[in-house]
Amino acid sequence: MSDAPTPRPSLTERPYFVLGLLILIYTFNILDRQIVSILAQPIKADLGLSDTQLGLLTGLAFAFFYSIFGIPVGWLADRFGRVRIMACACMVWSVFSTACGFAQNFAQLAVARMGVGVGEAGGAPPSYSLISDYFPPERRAMAIGLFSFGAPLGILIGTALGAWVAEEFGWRAAFYVVSLPGVAIALILWLVVKEPRAGRLDAVPSAAVGALAPAIGRFFANPVLWRVSLAGGLSSFVTYGLLNWLPSFLMRSKGMELGEVAKYLSVTSAGAMALGLWLGGYLADRWGRKSERAYALVPGGALLAALPVFVAAVLYPGWGGALALFAIPIALNIFFMGPALAIIQNRTRPAERTVSSALFLLINNLVGLGCGPLFVGMVSDFAAGRGVTDSLQVAMLALAPMFLVGAVMHYFVARAISGQPRTIAG
Repeated sequence: MSDAPTPRPSLTERPYFVLGLLILIYTFNILDRQIVSILAQPIKADLGLSDTQLGLLTGLAFAFFYSIFGIPVGWLADRFGRVRIMACACMVWSVFSTACGFAQNFAQLAVARMGVGVGEAGGAPPSYSLISDYFPPERRAMAIGLFSFGAPLGILIGTALGAWVAEEFGWRAAFYVVSLPGVAIALILWLVVKEPRAGRLDAVPSAAVGALAPAIGRFFANPVLWRVSLAGGLSSFVTYGLLNWLPSFLMRSKGMELGEVAKYLSVTSAGAMALGLWLGGYLADRWGRKSERAYALVPGGALLAALPVFVAAVLYPGWGGALALFAIPIALNIFFMGPALAIIQNRTRPAERTVSSALFLLINNLVGLGCGPLFVGMVSDFAAGRGVTDSLQVAMLALAPMFLVGAVMHYFVARAISGQPRTIAG
């Protein structure tokens, strides 16, 4: 008597369908996060903002709330359901991003950006955890790498669509066009995706979700986890410092027009990020078969290789050649993302993966997204106050030493990996 055939899972239970929907949500997550950077020049002109204020709006005003709320939201997602928390979070950040279009001054825009940060705190960490319950350990780096392609997609759509709408209808209309679709996507997620059991694909049994404080304690007691988070933050410092100011830099210092930003910067940035995400994960996986230290050494080496090209791009006289050169550090700077997230997921208890992802993002975003753009804006205002004609060029060059600092920190991650075998308690 033959066994009955195993029924095929429904579409909404298939890993790649769920992954595709998570990528779509992450695309809008990045789009709503980056839209202020894309529209910085017309917003600055209309509201009379300084570069420091722009740095706050694109960095710390968002990143502080995004990072701090990520920890309790991550714990709630592990305890009460990641799908529900993500759907609510997507709704919140979409509404607040739309509200940015109604702002009449810096304070109102800052409050709206804080709301976007609170909402987006419930986006990426639950997604990483869900991916771990739809893909087994040997396929997680690949799945996380595919998920991360939402970042270049968000930048591509946001830069092209946002800049075009702003040029044709004004910067306020751009917020409405790119943000409102997130409300519909949040409803789709709530209605179609089922909540899987945490740790169902892991070899060790999954413990129940415990208290928040012990999970945080275990994270910071693990030198691999906190070091890779800090290394990611330093990589993000140069990444966000570059990306968040690149549209303004090319327009102010290189003579690029807003329409040209929509046509050329969107494709260049998105293509470079996509290549960097894929190549960083591919090289780390390939060389990681011999030594897990490759997951730290590959990103560190990429930062060292990016540094001289970055300086050359900042100093290049025309926007065409500068943009072509900038594509190289954009790609190399993002090498760290896939390897770092794979380390976090594979070295954390299944029931604590969302919290651990939130802690990673807390450090990564406070250091990188919070401080990188703000640093560039403050240096630009400082240089302008002392009579420097192209103050933003000086501010961009000030990012150069952080490439070296980030590379050194990735080396210390590799040393921690050497001294700690990969084991996960249930």
